[in-house]
Amino acid sequence: MSQPAADIPVVADIPRRRRALEERHGPWRPRRLSEMLDAVADEYAHRPYVIAESRTYTYGELRDWSRRVARGLVAAGIGPGDHVALVAPNWPETVAVRFGIARAGAVAVPVNFQLRAEELAYILQQSRAVAVVTMEEFRGIDALDALDRIVPDWERGRAVNLPDLRFVATVPADGGASRRPGATTLADLERGPDDALDAELARRAEAMDPRDTATIFYTSGTTGHPKGVLSTHDMELRSAYASAYTRGFEDGRRIAFALPLHHVFAYIEGLLASMFAAGSVVMQAAFDPRASLEAVARHGVGELLYVPTMSLAVVDAARAGDYDVSTLHSVMSAAQSAPARLWHDLREVLGLEQLVTAYGMTETSAATTYTMPGDPVELLVETVGRPKPGGVAGDPELSGLVAVYKAVDPDGGGDLPQGQPGELVTRGPIVGRGYYGKAAETAAAILPGGWLRSGDLGYVRDDGYLVLTGRSKELYKCGGELVMPTEVEDRLTRRSDVHQAYVVGVPDERMGEVGCAWVVPAEDAKPDADELIAYCRDQLARFKAPRYVLFAAAEELPLTASGKVQKFKLAQRAVAELGLDGSDA
Repeated sequence: MSQPAADIPVVADIPRRRRALEERHGPWRPRRLSEMLDAVADEYAHRPYVIAESRTYTYGELRDWSRRVARGLVAAGIGPGDHVALVAPNWPETVAVRFGIARAGAVAVPVNFQLRAEELAYILQQSRAVAVVTMEEFRGIDALDALDRIVPDWERGRAVNLPDLRFVATVPADGGASRRPGATTLADLERGPDDALDAELARRAEAMDPRDTATIFYTSGTTGHPKGVLSTHDMELRSAYASAYTRGFEDGRRIAFALPLHHVFAYIEGLLASMFAAGSVVMQAAFDPRASLEAVARHGVGELLYVPTMSLAVVDAARAGDYDVSTLHSVMSAAQSAPARLWHDLREVLGLEQLVTAYGMTETSAATTYTMPGDPVELLVETVGRPKPGGVAGDPELSGLVAVYKAVDPDGGGDLPQGQPGELVTRGPIVGRGYYGKAAETAAAILPGGWLRSGDLGYVRDDGYLVLTGRSKELYKCGGELVMPTEVEDRLTRRSDVHQAYVVGVPDERMGEVGCAWVVPAEDAKPDADELIAYCRDQLARFKAPRYVLFAAAEELPLTASGKVQKFKLAQRAVAELGLDGSDA
């Protein structure tokens, strides 16, 4: 693939870029994740792939590192199909381990490193993880303390509370020795070239199918516990290619993000998509808007991946400082709605030509719809785009798309006429096949014909663009992270001073939505709002803790005829009492 002429605008050059991608990757051949990495490394071994804060790693270096990890996993007894949990921020080690797990024929279980001990314990138990690769500490989070609570004596190979768990490997923050005597580090786990181990890896590669499960992504559910979405090698790579094709990647595109790799957004839209252009990812372990802008100049970044909360912060930082963003031409800002002024600010303050938003789910391998490069701002505000073209990865039976949508009756599941609001459902080669160990939830989520229920209300316009009108479930998104109110309510009602608790999402300009807990105090109790918020922050990941707490008597709660609390009315009441107008907080 050749570089575009310098005087051709980005959007105008997209047809040529798409043709170059098609010529390079067509016809589509399903591959394993490690097979894709090897193919790029064989041709571009010395190109940078992962640009981290400390150093840059080439495709060849990541390939070789993932091989060392894979040999170590095999030597440690990890077999094909075994589940290996990974608890770490956006570190180079995270990338090496993800590809190493895939190379060993195992299944990765990426875990949000912000989770507290009880939350982590549930995922390790439900996923039946046989191994854990975990950070030791990061930004005040002590992962070893969480392990001590879940699995005492884990460093000695004992896992009484988690019988499936065989070993734990840690990643010290400084890359040196573990701060826990007796612990095995990732460096200890790795193995150099070994005839027997390499022969075993070759055998596993021959036996693997791209349609095998590569990852179990945990996403919020409505039953009070996260659900593990089954994602295959081909789903992930097919979706990543379609995104690169839709956004018109130039050869060597550089993408920067601070979005966590345990989510499909950064993992598929950034890390995997960049491989199809032999490009690079500039990874930040924690979001800092000034650092993002500085990275653009230092590394020649062309595209940024954000949720709107991040986009707003970067615009503010750009206004307040003097940054060289001359290489920057694109921003993908998705995962929650954004006001029109944000899109105008991105274009005017940062001088961006290509702005896109998208819509998807963990169950759909990240984005299934996109606004198209060059679309007017009105479409970015009013819609979440139309099904993304798949190029050579598209399904001929779906007119070359990788997923299609329709609206159905939320109760009966019957089809609705074009343009009539209902629950959006989707199907296609990038749509997941269900949840690990949850047959009932899988059956409830998938309609006849393989249509997956999204839980989102909306409709498909005549031009194919999707419009979202709300959610059929109670979940809300805080800073792009999905929050299930039942989990927060459960924590609050464990307290003796709380009789009932109902959590709803309310609008917030920075975070999209934040939680507001309506609390009915226990008899004669007078709980303090700030203390309840602090309690939630101690018990749960910070994004789950409510921003506000409001109090009500039981008889003041709005109820249905059958006695169920009407949460939408509680949300409306919270907006009024807190003085929120739907866009400002």
